[in-house]
Amino acid sequence: MVTVSAFFSPMWTSVPGGNPVFFERFWTSFIDALLVRRFSREVKRSKEPAFNLGATLLLCAMSWEQEYRVLTTAIREAGAEALRLATEGFQIYTKPDDSPVTSADHAVNDILMDRLLGHFPHDGWLSEETPDTEARLTKPRVWVIDPIDGTKAFIRHEPEYCISVALLEGTQPVLAAIFNPSTNELYTAIRGQGLHLNGAPAPRHESEADQLPTIALSPWELHVGRFRSIEQQMTSRPMRSIAWALALAARGTIHGVITFEPENEWDVAAGTLLLEEAGGSAHDGAGQLLRYNQPLPRFGGFIATVQGFPDHLTSQVRRLPRSAP
Repeated sequence: MVTVSAFFSPMWTSVPGGNPVFFERFWTSFIDALLVRRFSREVKRSKEPAFNLGATLLLCAMSWEQEYRVLTTAIREAGAEALRLATEGFQIYTKPDDSPVTSADHAVNDILMDRLLGHFPHDGWLSEETPDTEARLTKPRVWVIDPIDGTKAFIRHEPEYCISVALLEGTQPVLAAIFNPSTNELYTAIRGQGLHLNGAPAPRHESEADQLPTIALSPWELHVGRFRSIEQQMTSRPMRSIAWALALAARGTIHGVITFEPENEWDVAAGTLLLEEAGGSAHDGAGQLLRYNQPLPRFGGFIATVQGFPDHLTSQVRRLPRSAP
């Protein structure tokens, strides 16, 4: 079987700055959009105009500037509400899976849903705090939301929670924003336009050549010693929010984010695009490229690394046993 990247790679890599991974993602998303459109017609049983290839190519080439403006305004508004509740007080509830959720999670979710779907009512919606439906699977575009990633950190007033939002076209994120209200840091990315911090190109944090890579790991996986066999080759950092850890990796403050625990699409969609726009890469626990807006929106593990991360360490991580020692 010939993959998209194998077919186009010789042509694409001959272009200065050509990136076969980006090109494969572009065409994969384009093909997925065609399939979603076809499937959507069958589900709705409605008469629609014949498919227009030129219009679809134009859609793929859009810069998403309007979506960017709406998103950045909405996420800052939601962040201000989260800060207000953090100061004035909020309610804490327990979900069926025993994880905590707060009235701030719900308030942020409501603001984002109202602003984003208010401007783009035909888009799909996938959020941790909204019941999921199959309707999103028929949509060419889907907003993926984690209203507060790091709810435990929010409850403890630790500045490592964030609001995470991504816009998918097909199966890939094309627009992303991660906002930490406590530090007033808003990381954004539009596919192909680089990483930005508070509206300006994000300065890259450069590590010392002989410095061990810093990897964000979940406190539970650290506690059970899942990565004990490679501890001497890295500096570990407890991870309160995987979305915020991905923003830090995109900036270069840390060098990797690794977990073998299941991760939901809303946990990592925005951070994946931030990291890729900074030159890094992200895969599932088996090393496969990530495809979003799946019927079961969850990945079996997650491995994200910055550009230049040691290949031998990545290989060692992938060979580690998945069960706790």
